[in-house]
Amino acid sequence: MSFRLVATHGQARAGVLETAHGPVETPVFMPVGTRASVRGILPSQLAEAGAQVLLANAYHLFLRPGDEVVRDLGGLHGFAGWDRPWLTDSGGFQVFSLSDLVKVSDEGVRFRSPIDGVHHFLRPEDAVRIQENLGADVAMAFDECVRLPAEAERVRGAVDRTIAWARRCRDAHRRDGQMLFGIVQGGTDPAERERCARPLLELDFPGYAVGGLSVGEDRDAMLATLAHTTAMLPEAKPRYFMGIGKPADLIDAIARGVDMFDCVIGTRNGRNATLFTSEGVVHMRNRQYQRDQGPLDPLCACPCCTGFTRAYLRHLYMSDEMLGPILGSLHNTWYLVGLVRRARQAIIEGTFPVGF
Repeated sequence: MSFRLVATHGQARAGVLETAHGPVETPVFMPVGTRASVRGILPSQLAEAGAQVLLANAYHLFLRPGDEVVRDLGGLHGFAGWDRPWLTDSGGFQVFSLSDLVKVSDEGVRFRSPIDGVHHFLRPEDAVRIQENLGADVAMAFDECVRLPAEAERVRGAVDRTIAWARRCRDAHRRDGQMLFGIVQGGTDPAERERCARPLLELDFPGYAVGGLSVGEDRDAMLATLAHTTAMLPEAKPRYFMGIGKPADLIDAIARGVDMFDCVIGTRNGRNATLFTSEGVVHMRNRQYQRDQGPLDPLCACPCCTGFTRAYLRHLYMSDEMLGPILGSLHNTWYLVGLVRRARQAIIEGTFPVGF
C-alpha cells in the first residue's frame, strides 16, 4: 500500500494510490454506496462508468445489517459484489447529523438508532473495529464534525476530541491491508486547522482528509480553508476532501491539491431530474424538453445519452417511472467520474485547468 505522484501542475496533482484491491488513479471521484449500494446502479455499470473505488458508510452498515454480518459474508468486496477498492467513512458525521438524543463525551458518542430506537455507544475503537469488519481498503478515523457556522468554543472542543480520538483510532487499528486516514477538522478558523493538523501529522497516517467543510459555510470560506489546510499536508500522501461533488467545486479543489472526493450529489440529483452536462445543468422536468429528440449530452457516451432522447427522459420523470432516476443517476455518475478523470489527464499534459 503506497501513494506516488506521477505529475503536478501548479498545486494540482496526478498520482496513484496502491491498495490491497488494485491501484486507484488520482484525482478520483468516488461514487457513494452508503449502505454498500450506489442507488439504482449495478456494480458492472459503475465499472463501465470508470469508477475505481466506492464509498460505504460504517454508521449505516453497523446499524443494518451489522458489520459482523458483512464480515462473515466476505466483507464489502464479497457482500456487495464490488471487488475493486472500497473506502468507508467512520460514521462520525452521521452520528451527529442523523441520530436523536446524541450525547458526546470525551470517551465517545451515545446515540439512538433512527431505525429502531435502540441506544448505542460508539467509541473511536468501535469505529475502527466496525471498519475492520467491513474490510475496506481505506478506513477513516472517528472524528467530531461541526456544522457551520459554529461558535469558536464549539469548534475548539471538536478539534480537541478529533485529535484525541485520532490517537485512539491509530492505536486500535490492526487490520493488515487496510489504510487508516486521519481527518483534519477546525471549521474555517486557520489556527484551529493548524492545531488539529500538527498532532495528526505526528501520528503519520497513510493519508489525510479535510473534514468539516461544505457543511454550511460560504464557498469562498470553504476554498480559502481548503487551500490553507492542504498546504499543511504531506505532499507524499493522498489528500481527501470529504463530501464535495459539484463540478465547479471539484475542479477548484483539484487546483488546490486534493486527490480524492466523494459526494451523494450525483445520484441524489439524478433521482430528482437535475443532471450535469457539458452544456451546464439540465432540469429534466422543464417543458422545453417535451419534444426534444436530442441526447441529454452529445459529448457523453453513457447508456442514457447514447440510448435515449431528452423527450423520453423527461417523460420518465414526469410519469414517475423508475427508469428515469436510474438513467439520470447513471449519467451523473459517468459525468463526475469522467470530469475528474479528464482533469487528471490535463494535469499530466500540463494544460489544467484550461477547458474546465
